[in-house]
Amino acid sequence: MFMEDDDLFGGSPQKKYFDIIFNANRNLVEEELSRNLEKLAAYELLFEEMMGEDKDIMQILQNYIWENPEKVKEKQTSLFIEGMGDILTKNE
Repeated sequence: MFMEDDDLFGGSPQKKYFDIIFNANRNLVEEELSRNLEKLAAYELLFEEMMGEDKDIMQILQNYIWENPEKVKEKQTSLFIEGMGDILTKNE
């Protein structure tokens, strides 16, 4: 769905995300990164609760990434775009 060099962004969403992260207001970037880590922590805790703590969660995730690379890449790209929008909206 997303091309590596998207004409809309003048580069890949990942590259543009990092351009924004490195040039936006530091407080906004800190808020965005903190929000992302909070969500990641919640996802990991929920996943551990659902799968059981005795499971190797990182191995399960790595297997999922290996088995579904296109699906994971598409979601990652969507998250880059969402993150850019969040930072740019707050930066105005």
